[in-house]
This record gives sequence, structure tokens and C-alpha cells, in this order.
Amino acid sequence: MAIFSPFLLRMAAVAGGALAAATAVPAQAPSLAMLDRLEKGSWQLRERGQDNVARTMCLGDARRMIQLEHPRANCSRYIIEDAPNSVTVHYTCPGAGHGRTTIRSETNRLVQIDTQGIAEGRPFSQAFEARRTGPC
Repeated sequence: MAIFSPFLLRMAAVAGGALAAATAVPAQAPSLAMLDRLEKGSWQLRERGQDNVARTMCLGDARRMIQLEHPRANCSRYIIEDAPNSVTVHYTCPGAGHGRTTIRSETNRLVQIDTQGIAEGRPFSQAFEARRTGPC
């Protein structure tokens, strides 16, 4: 039969209590709050270094900018970075591909988007400047 000292018993109780307290706190999911601060409306996306508009989007939810190459796909997302002025998200779309997108906010009307991944079996890598141009 093992004999435990009162000191060891107290240390085990403290460690057990600390573990219980650490596991009792619910984890909060990242909010991607930077995207919520972007103005809703019509946004033009231009590939960096190009003058022509690559596409125009009517945004109610700026999270649509995360999946530019998989706009309608049902994808799971893993948030890599959720900072005040930048978000990075990796997403996987079963049967459609995957991607990793970083969106950096310069203002609530101007963002830089870097996205890369696989869509329809082909790799893509694009860099856009997105600017709000007015209402939809």
C-alpha cells in the first residue's frame, strides 16, 4: 500500500482543480469581425497590376470574398488568422476543391485579397484589390 504525504495530496488536488477549471471554460470561435466592418454594397475586384475590372460583387456579407473560386460550394472553413485588419481562412469544398484566402483591410471600403488553391482540378492563385463603388 502506497503512502502519500499531505503535500503530494494537496498538489494533486490543486493540479486537478486547475485542470477542471481549464476545461470548464467554453472556447469561443473566431469572429472574423474585420469582415463585418466592411461596407455593404457593390464591390469591384481588380487583379493587382491590371486596369480592367475582373468582377463585380454585390456584398451583403463580406465572407463571400473568402471563396471567390468556390462561390456556391458548401465548404468547411478553418480560420488561421483573425486579426483586427486581416483574416486568413483555409476552406475545403468536398468534390470541388479547396483554397486559402487572406483578406487585408486598408479601409472599410478597400481590401487586398490573396487567394490560392484548387478549383475544378486546376490550381489557382490570384491577388485582387477590392474596392466598394456604391450601392447595389
